[in-house]
Order: sequence, then structure tokens, then C-alpha cells
Amino acid sequence: RIQDKNDTGLFTDLSFDINEDIAAPYINNKSKPRIAILREQGVNGQLEMAAAYDRAGFDSIDVHMSDIISGDVSLDQFNALVACGGFSYGDVLGAGEGWAKSILFNDSARKQFEAFFLRENTLAMGVCNGCQMMSNIHELIPGTSHWPHFVRNASEQFEGRTSLVKIQDSRSVLLQGMAGSVFPIAIAHGEGRAEFSSKEAEQAALSSQHIAMQYVDNNGEVTQNYPSNPNGSPNGIAALCNEDGRFTIMMPHPERVFRAVTNSWRPDEWEEYSPTMRMFRNARHWLG
Repeated sequence: RIQDKNDTGLFTDLSFDINEDIAAPYINNKSKPRIAILREQGVNGQLEMAAAYDRAGFDSIDVHMSDIISGDVSLDQFNALVACGGFSYGDVLGAGEGWAKSILFNDSARKQFEAFFLRENTLAMGVCNGCQMMSNIHELIPGTSHWPHFVRNASEQFEGRTSLVKIQDSRSVLLQGMAGSVFPIAIAHGEGRAEFSSKEAEQAALSSQHIAMQYVDNNGEVTQNYPSNPNGSPNGIAALCNEDGRFTIMMPHPERVFRAVTNSWRPDEWEEYSPTMRMFRNARHWLG
């Protein structure tokens, strides 16, 4: 295609101080909140996720779904959980749905997850396959009737690239203080297109504070155009939260780029961390 001479390419426009550590007051606490770094067969993003939460002041614990199903690990032990991404079940079609069914159709696992989500002092995050999984167990998660399913990309292929996103003014605990910010983030998925049950459901999500992040073009405008919108999600939807903001799901991978040096492009003023580090620090700050 013809290059637009006015296209400035990737850029950042932040509404917060990237180098401020809002979790700093809790660093010296004797007890750290425990977070379950949850994975299933084939998931490969757990190490980056654990590293990000560890640096934010959490005690990150590796938890495989088999640990929960066998009863060796109970979610009662955790303040937070994150469902990680990266080729669960070999990334076959509907991989996240298969993961969800291992919870929904197992009485013990179902009760554990439902009890975790009903506790008012818990947080949860779902990324990529984990986003797809959590969207498919929304019946267990309070305040998620507006969540869509995530289906095959409009491009009909896996998309691995750097995309620009804009943080919206939502209730998401993870994205507090970040509204209005635009920055690049890693995406890597084959099934990231949000699909709502109806036009009314889509409009309800848009008219509330449940849309947490959207894909934007190089002018910072929400877009449907490929490849700025890598999967074809309506209204550029990249992340959503539940009604009270404790549970956030997203297709992009904040854990892959939380350090400045792991970004394929970054402004010179970024020091140790990128904007996505604020998400993990927000979680620590909320738990206190």
C-alpha cells in the first residue's frame, strides 16, 4: 500500500508517570499477597507473567490446572489469579473454550473458581488464551453478562505483532490512573475477535464503563482497520472488565513487554519499565 506521509508510526501518549511506583509503599511488607499464575497444557506465558507480578510485590505461585482438579492446590490460598496465554491445547480452535470446560464440567474445580470470584477481596486477570477461557466461564464471575466470546481473527490467521492500544476510563482495577494513555503492546493470537451475542449486548458494553482497552491507529483513533486492529474486534475492543472492576480480560500481552528493553520499539525516556508495568503495580496497590 502507499505510505501515508503523515503517518508517524508507533507513538506513546501517557496520562501517568511511567517511572512512578505506586506499589512502593508495600514493598517492605512482611507478607506478600499470593497470586496463582494459572496455566493449562501448552500455555507458555507463565514465566513472564510471574516475573511481572513478582516485581510488583506479589508472591507468584505456579499453579497448573491439574493441581486444582486433583485437589493438591486450593484457590482459597490466593488473593489473586491470572490465567496466562500462549497456545493452550496446542492453540487448536477454541483452545480457551476447552480450558473453560475443564472448569465448568468438574464439580470441584467449578466450586473453587466460583468461590474465588465471589470473595470481595480477590482480583483476576485473563490474557490471550486466559482471556478466552475466562470469557467462557463468565457464568461463574459476577458482573460479566456483557462479556463477549472470542473467536477466529477476521484475517483467518495467527497475528503476532506490536499494536497500539488506548486505555479507556473503565472500572478496571488493573488500569486505574491510566485512562487516555496510548502505547504499543505485544499481541499474539489466532482467536482474538470479540463476538457479542447481539447488537444490543455490544451496545450495552460500549455504553458502560466495561470496555477497558481499544486498538487505535497511528493517529490514536479507535479503528476497525487491519492491521492496526489485528483481529477485527468491533469498536477495536482489546480488553473488558466486570462491573466492579476486579476482573479484567484482555487479548494483548502486557507481561511480554513490561520491561522497556523487551519492546521492539520504545521512546528513549523509558527507563527500566514500560507502561504495562503500571497494571501489575495497580493490582498490588489495590490489595494493599
